[in-house]
Amino acid sequence: MDLLVVGAGEMGRWVADTVEATVAFADRDLAVARDAAGARDTRAVDPDTTETFDVVCLAVPMSAVPDAVDAYADNVGEAVFDVSGAMAEPVAALRAACPDAQRASFHPLFAPPRVPGNVAAVIDAGGPLIDAVVDDVEAGGNDVFETTPEEHDRAMETVQAGTHAAILAWRLAGEDVREEFHTPISGALDDLADTVTEGSPAVYAEIQRAFDGADAVADAARDLADADPEAFAALYEAARGERDARDRHD
Repeated sequence: MDLLVVGAGEMGRWVADTVEATVAFADRDLAVARDAAGARDTRAVDPDTTETFDVVCLAVPMSAVPDAVDAYADNVGEAVFDVSGAMAEPVAALRAACPDAQRASFHPLFAPPRVPGNVAAVIDAGGPLIDAVVDDVEAGGNDVFETTPEEHDRAMETVQAGTHAAILAWRLAGEDVREEFHTPISGALDDLADTVTEGSPAVYAEIQRAFDGADAVADAARDLADADPEAFAALYEAARGERDARDRHD
């Protein structure tokens, strides 16, 4: 298949390295597209290309998806998918702009340096090319699981927006302490904070803009801080109940 990857950043390069295809990169910064292409013996095309490709992948920030769909719908030959990280808005935009194409939305739940991992998938209109993409992703050791746009975006409120807010707030609120003072819990949190802060602030800001979740974490922290012993115990038991419910579900 001929594959156009729109967006030559980390995720776009991961797609190019994962999907068996003849790849072309397009990026609003042509130098970035050329860098990605040169490292992979592929090619870069002008961001305004009029070429048609069997498959188009949109590997752009979540906020850029609507504009990217409008810009590249005419380049779609048979199939189109995105790896932006949100699903409700991309699926709706792709459905409206490419009603006759095979369509999917994928969310790799990891940064490319930490492959393989879980990949959430909404197969909005399946077909052989989308099936081939799924097969290639799974061949890379990833676990592709199907979801709905609504379930995915609701989950991201907890696993991304809320989680990142909690970890960053803990790092910002805490003071630097000697390593010997760390407990197993604080040491694990410190490691997580290191992981979160090694990424791009723009990516984390996009997540906070796209999904609710941070306010709920802040409210819960305030409830804990203000609680008397009886109220704290009730909150603690509520948290334990959430853990037990999760364990039963697993």
